[in-house]
Amino acid sequence: MGASTHTVTNQPPPLAGHDVFATDRALVEAVERHVEADLLDEVRDELSGLGRSAGSAQVQEWAAQANDNPPRLRSHDRYGHRIDEVEFHPAWHRLLGKGVAAGLTAAWTRPAGQVRRAAAFLVWTQAEAGTGCPLSMTHAAVPALRADPELAAEWEPRLTSVVYDRGLRPAHLKAGVLFGMGMTEKQGGSDVRANTTVARPLAEAGTYELTGHKWFCSAPMSDAFLVLAQAPEGLTCFLVPRVLVDGTRNVFLIQRLKDKLGNRSNASAEVEFDGTWARRVGEEGRGVRTIIEMVAATRLDCVLGSAGLMRQAVAQAVHHCTHREAFGGPLLDKPLMRNVLADLALESEAATTLALRLAAACDDGGEQERALLRIAVPAAKYWVTKRCAPVAVEAAECLGGNGYVEESGMPRLVRESPLNSIWEGAGNVQALDVLRALRREPGAFDAYLREVGAARGADHRLDAAIKNLLTELADLEGVEARARRLVERLALVLQGALLVRYAPPEVADAFCASRLGGDWGPTFGTLPHTLNLASLVERARPAA
Repeated sequence: MGASTHTVTNQPPPLAGHDVFATDRALVEAVERHVEADLLDEVRDELSGLGRSAGSAQVQEWAAQANDNPPRLRSHDRYGHRIDEVEFHPAWHRLLGKGVAAGLTAAWTRPAGQVRRAAAFLVWTQAEAGTGCPLSMTHAAVPALRADPELAAEWEPRLTSVVYDRGLRPAHLKAGVLFGMGMTEKQGGSDVRANTTVARPLAEAGTYELTGHKWFCSAPMSDAFLVLAQAPEGLTCFLVPRVLVDGTRNVFLIQRLKDKLGNRSNASAEVEFDGTWARRVGEEGRGVRTIIEMVAATRLDCVLGSAGLMRQAVAQAVHHCTHREAFGGPLLDKPLMRNVLADLALESEAATTLALRLAAACDDGGEQERALLRIAVPAAKYWVTKRCAPVAVEAAECLGGNGYVEESGMPRLVRESPLNSIWEGAGNVQALDVLRALRREPGAFDAYLREVGAARGADHRLDAAIKNLLTELADLEGVEARARRLVERLALVLQGALLVRYAPPEVADAFCASRLGGDWGPTFGTLPHTLNLASLVERARPAA
């Protein structure tokens, strides 16, 4: 066979050696918009450092290794002693360590902490999404623990540390800790009030003994967990440490690790409590109210994670089409492919813009911003996470058969893409949560209207969409059956309003024409041909 048959031509170079943050124009602009001027240089430098790491060939290799070597459960040691430990490939520890060092669990201790962390989370998700779970749970545990000032004072410095201190030891001897969460059970799923895990009070005030089984326990290698159990006064939140103060192992029986569709590098487990020591967090009978602060933070991370996955999928597709030639020229220049790429880029930018706006609301902390989050977080969680899977699949198709091959990395994105829609309450749970806010908290919808109203008059299609939304909300008869439709419109109108206010005119025009004006088909690549599609694609192109 002649050597010439093995000459490689018309293949794109790897998308490596670039700054994932600095080449994402929508993300850079969002950070510049939401971070005070005196902090901006510091934050940009910090995010560019993480972006260069995320875009490096070394980190990409670690991500592949972590996925090719998923975690393993070691229930017993060689002598038959029960140890219930989870082993990870060294690449996983390197990735998680970099995430902790980058401040992905330290938002609560820094100025503009939520925005800078949100941007970092979106960047680091593109390196490997599997580390997102422990980073998210640890970050989100802080507001829940603040229901008990004594517990918060003890644990918060460990949770917000930028030191990844692996290994199971008493928490007070560690430079940093990770948290997991266990709420759902076999018989209840999202209906956590159906939980049957029992908490029996012990002699020491605030301490209990737990007996029960958790169907999904996130990040089982963590140092401690927030869990729900039935105390004498009702469903209550508890802190369960893996190792007790005296150095003995708490009873934390890992029954098995879940064999998941995606998120292969991360461990999710079924665990059993059998006389497990726990400390109450908050009041008895108010477990959902206590842990809901953690859930709100992790739901926002689902939005950020999906935005990150979409951005990476679009970046890979645009990069491939920039370098791949077909039918006499670069794929990027073909009108139909340009339409597909522009449509994907538009979806990605809308997700990023919305996610960073919500993070900025968390930083603000004012009454109106908190009210906006009450509707906007579940609406965004519903919509953005559901858009992730079709974006990932279409982006993989842009690579043709190459995108169906594991080495491209696209199949990993496709498998990961449905996850955030399922975690922390699937679509119906989010839709019902929005309805609950509309019915019980009128200030939340007022805050939403003020937010979208700031863009009124700038685009007639947005104005019409706001008017139609108000008409739909005027009649709440039988609203549950059409809750998904309503929440979709809430999310789209909010995205449209933000893009009209902040994005370049060609981006806002394309979004309003397609998502709000109805000049769009059910698949990507159906934008009106009269739009400035080339500009949308160029804006999304990662420079490498």
